[in-house]
Amino acid sequence: MKYIEFDNSKEFDLILLGRVAVDLNPVDYYCPLNESTTFKRYLGGSPANIAVGLARLGKKVGFIARVSDDQLGKFVTDFFENEGIDISNIKKCENGEKIGLTFTEIKSETESSIVMYRNEAADLKLEVSDVDEEYIKRGKAILISGTALCESPSREAALKAVMLAKRNNIPVIFDIDYRAYNWKNDDEISIYYSYVAREADIILGSREEYDLTEKLIKPGMSDKETAAYWHSQNAKIVVIKHGKEGSTAYTNDGESYNIKPFPVKLLKSFGGGDGYASAFLYGLFEGFEIIDALEFGSASAAMLVASHACSQDMPSAEAVKKFIADEKAEYGEMIARE
Repeated sequence: MKYIEFDNSKEFDLILLGRVAVDLNPVDYYCPLNESTTFKRYLGGSPANIAVGLARLGKKVGFIARVSDDQLGKFVTDFFENEGIDISNIKKCENGEKIGLTFTEIKSETESSIVMYRNEAADLKLEVSDVDEEYIKRGKAILISGTALCESPSREAALKAVMLAKRNNIPVIFDIDYRAYNWKNDDEISIYYSYVAREADIILGSREEYDLTEKLIKPGMSDKETAAYWHSQNAKIVVIKHGKEGSTAYTNDGESYNIKPFPVKLLKSFGGGDGYASAFLYGLFEGFEIIDALEFGSASAAMLVASHACSQDMPSAEAVKKFIADEKAEYGEMIARE
């Protein structure tokens, strides 16, 4: 059953708005960050990773953002261009703001962390005037990342994009993407997350992220209560992730679909969510059944947590299909499905 109809006459499958950053992942990992001496540079930021993931899967992607007017800004826009992502609505900052940096720590196969440098971050300088209605209208859907809501003027730019999408009957995807940096308090998080969630057709988030979103609505909701509430607003699909315990997609006809992670040897515990989101959304754009889209997402996530990079290691559709086939040949047809 199709829960969302996408207008296939549109130029872009998805237009994303939000964080473009630089990740620095340690080459000498399995030790504390203070002991790491060598790092490899990658394009980073959850919506940027999702954009690359979808492009690698063969989808046409556009992006709305601000980046630094320096060599790191050039690095990320060049990377996007090389992946076939449209950068016509990515603008350079004008007052010396720098692109956000993320140092990652890989202490063990199961213990990782990140340190973000986001004071005066370039992506948070996105202006309302940077969001163009004609560009929004070129997409089958838009994706708003929750980190874009944490500070003005990016916050208002993101809200404008949502309003323009709604005015033009373009589906809104909300990737909650919580990062503690830049937020002032949990009430502020709930105010802005819940505003976008009420307008979204698809919501993606962890249990913690939904708890933050719902703090001023009804704290302590169960997964089923969460799904029912957002379905009563506008959502057609509500995805709730529980890490290694798997995830569930709740649809607005009362159905639910569960998926578990594929078994892999972990290298790191971050990056999987972006692979999951890009591959799950690819499945929806391709008209997959919900459970098949979830399986595709879970496979991509497993591939990403087993690799060193996020954006750089996003797989092709053929690679995901082969991974699924190989896993099922080894572990059984229902390895990831409940």
